[in-house]
Amino acid sequence: MRETRAIHIGRVQVGGGAPVVVQSMTNTDTRDAEATLEQIGRLAEAGCELVRVAVPDERAIAALPRICALSPLPVIADIHFSSALAVSSLEAGAAALRINPGNIGGETRLARVADAAKAHRASIRIGVNAGSLEKNLLKRYGGPGPEAMVESALNHALFLERRGFEDIKLSLKSSDVMSTIAACRLAAKRCAYPLHLGVTEAGTLARGLVKSALGIGILLSEGIGDTIRVSLTHDPVREVAAAYHILGALNLRRRGPEIISCPTCGRTEIDLIGLAEAVEDKLQGLAEHFTVAVMGCVVNGPGEAREADVGIAGGRDKGLIFRKGKISRSVSGDRAALLAALEMEIDLMRREAADE
Repeated sequence: MRETRAIHIGRVQVGGGAPVVVQSMTNTDTRDAEATLEQIGRLAEAGCELVRVAVPDERAIAALPRICALSPLPVIADIHFSSALAVSSLEAGAAALRINPGNIGGETRLARVADAAKAHRASIRIGVNAGSLEKNLLKRYGGPGPEAMVESALNHALFLERRGFEDIKLSLKSSDVMSTIAACRLAAKRCAYPLHLGVTEAGTLARGLVKSALGIGILLSEGIGDTIRVSLTHDPVREVAAAYHILGALNLRRRGPEIISCPTCGRTEIDLIGLAEAVEDKLQGLAEHFTVAVMGCVVNGPGEAREADVGIAGGRDKGLIFRKGKISRSVSGDRAALLAALEMEIDLMRREAADE
């Protein structure tokens, strides 16, 4: 794991050896405090640990004190173009800022933001996007490549440090996966700031998951990254679930059940796709980690999923419920019976674990 400075965003430590932190961003209108708080609540239930909200104008600022006061998660104010909105967000209770050096408006305004953040003991994420780099860097490097992105971030971090402000996190994002990876690798070599990972504008659910899993996953596998956000054109709660899937696949953090299911084949005699999706829906919201296998063959199912904590192997007329590869019971093969029996087995397993 890359050694980084430790900073704090509210009660959450980022960097300094802390576990990778899962972050998301609301897509509600921040001016609507109740809708925003409702979404933040759902994000928190899903395991989100930091939440970013857009602050586009003074009406959003007016809603921010209530949002920050009632949010179960530390709130990061996302600021573009206006140092005044950044300062007002801190005064409203934001635990951190995300600013874009390409559009914050020059050193005088950045100094004002740094001084306010220091006064409020807030942190700052310098968020560099390939699409909004400073014109002089674009000209020097011939476009928004990794070198230009890193120079932009480090120039502004150095400016903040000269103002006596050190609680800094960086992000370097592009919609191009390989550019994002290259920029983050370069930044990791050149500084000890915590890094926030993500592939910006990754796309809709399937495309966004693939691009994010590759970009974030490759970097995490190299020990790079302290916070992550899976950017999806979808309900942000799905971003949180995807983040934990990435972390779990790399054995970094686990949350909630992991479903192991076979891809179906010519031996499958039940609606395995529907069954697997139904099992996934049933288990949503659980925080404990255990493995559940959903297999489409009663002959080989338990053996193929021997290491699963619990599972289903479905056949034409009957299904088997098994634990650790050993058959626990045989039930009717219809979906309702299989789901009910699996739920009973999981409840029993959880009770036994609680009694140990």
